[in-house]
Amino acid sequence: MKNLQETLIEITRLTTRIETNYPELYLYLDETPMTIPANNHPDIGINAMKDYLETLKQLLKHHIETYKNKA
Repeated sequence: MKNLQETLIEITRLTTRIETNYPELYLYLDETPMTIPANNHPDIGINAMKDYLETLKQLLKHHIETYKNKA
């Protein structure tokens, strides 16, 4: 099972990949609901970060599949 640090490293790598290779998609990362806290002092733990990582992976996968179909 991954710890928080490993998950954050994976998020950073994936975000950098998106920024470098898919700049059109990177623009939408600010709008991902995971980045908008629901309260003044959000508790961001391992489960929240794993969910965010999965969201990023799915976003990239969908983008690649959609782009491939249009090419």
